[in-house]
Amino acid sequence: MANKLAITLKRSMIGRSETQRVTLRTLGLKKREQTVVQEDTPAIRGMINKVHHLIEVKEVQE
Repeated sequence: MANKLAITLKRSMIGRSETQRVTLRTLGLKKREQTVVQEDTPAIRGMINKVHHLIEVKEVQE
């Protein structure tokens, strides 16, 4: 398993539910096409599963 995950926001937050918006902001995403690198933890994986249709995830070795 990778040490870190590169998460990119691919679809807009406009028209999404408040819980999905809060989840994206908690992941550190604010703008479309923005990429953040997060640790690969069960909590982060749970957030990714909640908004998987809006983001793209790649594993990063560091």
